[in-house]
Amino acid sequence: MKAYMVGGAVRDELLGLSVSDHDWVVVGATPEQMNASGFRPVGKDFPVFLHPQTHEEYALARTERKSGRGYKGFTVYAEPDVTLEQDLARRDLTINAMARTADGTLIDPFGGRRDLEHGVLRHVSPAFADDPVRILRVARFTARFEFRVAEETAALMRAMVRAGEVEHLVAERVWQEISKGLCEPHAQRMFEMLEGCGALAPVLPEVAAMLSDAARRAAFFAALGRAAAAKASLAVRFTLITWHMPGEREPSASALCRRLRAPNEVRELALVACRCRALLERAHLATPASLLEVLKRADAFRRRERFGELLAVTRLADARPQAALGVERLERALVAAAAVDAGAIAAKAAASVEIPAMLDQARAEAIAAAQRG
Repeated sequence: MKAYMVGGAVRDELLGLSVSDHDWVVVGATPEQMNASGFRPVGKDFPVFLHPQTHEEYALARTERKSGRGYKGFTVYAEPDVTLEQDLARRDLTINAMARTADGTLIDPFGGRRDLEHGVLRHVSPAFADDPVRILRVARFTARFEFRVAEETAALMRAMVRAGEVEHLVAERVWQEISKGLCEPHAQRMFEMLEGCGALAPVLPEVAAMLSDAARRAAFFAALGRAAAAKASLAVRFTLITWHMPGEREPSASALCRRLRAPNEVRELALVACRCRALLERAHLATPASLLEVLKRADAFRRRERFGELLAVTRLADARPQAALGVERLERALVAAAAVDAGAIAAKAAASVEIPAMLDQARAEAIAAAQRG
């Protein structure tokens, strides 16, 4: 029984990047032997175990054979006679198909180190075409490393799209890869790669429609660059997509979030940005009453952290000075309006129905005073 460090940890070490997580492949072992050694089984689709001390993942060496559509359409064989090279051969890209022995020796049967040195993403074998998720992974890696895709790999990806493989992608895997890609340093490269191989329209039709307009494309890609420099949250970066959509944004954003099964915090920010965008874009010229309307529509008094993210979207989506001025005015407006004593106003009101109007008037007056100051 031998264990080898594999995959991303080996790749990132060779690139001189910090490595926090390590994955391991075990050759020559059975599940029973792993259990007897104190490893805890966690794999559902194939034998994966957690180390009893480090809690890192150790997977039994395996081969995979295509048996159906999509990323789950595989028959897995994980027996002690599976070799390390056979396990590496089932991986997606050469840069992810390397291993290290316990003494640090590099095992590189498919030329991954050479491709790393030349900045190339190249598939390991024709079995790449068996899993459509790999198209998304390649796009994500272009966003991380800015590597070029080998022509033969690009051709294979285009053939997969023509064969309808991407139509069998499940929402959870699409979201997993797209959300990771959005948080990479060069997220626009992911969309360009998907567009180039024909996968963008079937996977993200709203984004494909947006990128077909040259002005929207340029604005969106510039905003993604600013978001990367600012280390913006995933929710903010995703909302930049919905901000730049054409037409009726809220229905389109809702449909996109529903189809991708985006987390609630992402969906909520995207939708509130759609509802408030027109007001946010005019905030630098807005009256106190209009500024208050933005605060109310965005639920800023109860959801201040989310409102901060909404302002971050506004600032990143538009780099012009007036956008920064609008954000500054809204920040001051929130501080001023939140300082109004709602309890004191309620005590003065003759009837409960008068309270909202009186509170709005007091908050608008406080905002006006803050703007003059």
